[in-house]
Amino acid sequence: MKFLVVGLGSMGKRRIRCLHALNEKNVAGFDIRKDRVKEAKKIYKIQSFDSFNSAIKNFKPDALIISTSPRFHMMYAHASYNYNIPCFIEASVCNLEKVVKLMKLNYSKNLLIAPSCTMIFNDGIIKIKEIIKKKLIGKVNYINYHVGQYLPDWHPWEKKGHYVWESDSNGCKELIPFELTWLSNLFGEIKFLNSVNIKLSDLKINFNDTSRFSILLSKKILADITIEVLSRPTSTRELIIVGNKGKIILSADQKLIKFINTGMKKYKSFPINTGKIVKGYINSEKPYVNEIKCFIDSIKFPKKFKFPNSLAHDIKMLKIMNKIVKKKF
Repeated sequence: MKFLVVGLGSMGKRRIRCLHALNEKNVAGFDIRKDRVKEAKKIYKIQSFDSFNSAIKNFKPDALIISTSPRFHMMYAHASYNYNIPCFIEASVCNLEKVVKLMKLNYSKNLLIAPSCTMIFNDGIIKIKEIIKKKLIGKVNYINYHVGQYLPDWHPWEKKGHYVWESDSNGCKELIPFELTWLSNLFGEIKFLNSVNIKLSDLKINFNDTSRFSILLSKKILADITIEVLSRPTSTRELIIVGNKGKIILSADQKLIKFINTGMKKYKSFPINTGKIVKGYINSEKPYVNEIKCFIDSIKFPKKFKFPNSLAHDIKMLKIMNKIVKKKF
């Protein structure tokens, strides 16, 4: 297969590494920035283009991986649909109307359009799913979850040139559907209850740096979630899941997940974020590689493999996100 990576920034480069890790050799890249095109050629030894039409015409890809800033996702996803090329899209956070339009257009064609859902492939989340499926903590009743990373630490080499500094795709807002996707996948339908969005820091931004909200999962599980762009010097991912027979704790600081129940004397622990971590990144490459492998398998073997996210589900998450961020302090 031939893969065209659209957007050669941080995530585009990561997706090239994913494809190479999967021994996919026919990879090309496109970016409107000539410096990124040059960089991709030099580092990854791939054919690179600064014209999308030229890349399509001359490289003739079998699949697109769209890793641009979120505001451009749908422009290239619609182009992919028009060219009848399956595509993978990084986590979106804006242009809901265009996502809905693409979903409706694709009803009859049923082209594979795969919105990212990286956390589903995260080793910690996979272990949590296993523990819950085996009912090792009984029925889940309550979830408390805190995620954060200091905004200037996201892409310090780009300063404010990165999309997480822009109001319509800001880092705090972006993390909401990113987290809701795996929560919904694991615990079912989400009902929005309430939220508080506030700017607490002295960061020079025109959006809120903290979002705290409550949701109901599967009508029976209460979740209190805090997402912020304040945590330093390290990022935060701390999760507690309380069941009627035990609890699960995930801690990025401790690099582990552990659980205990009423039949145990002490916690049982498992490592998380295993695998290679590339300099400048905070998370292992492993879940990203597995996500791209799932996308490829879903193209090659559609009867056997199905990508675990869809435009329809993405739309639900974006609608809930809009309800969450609408509530101002």
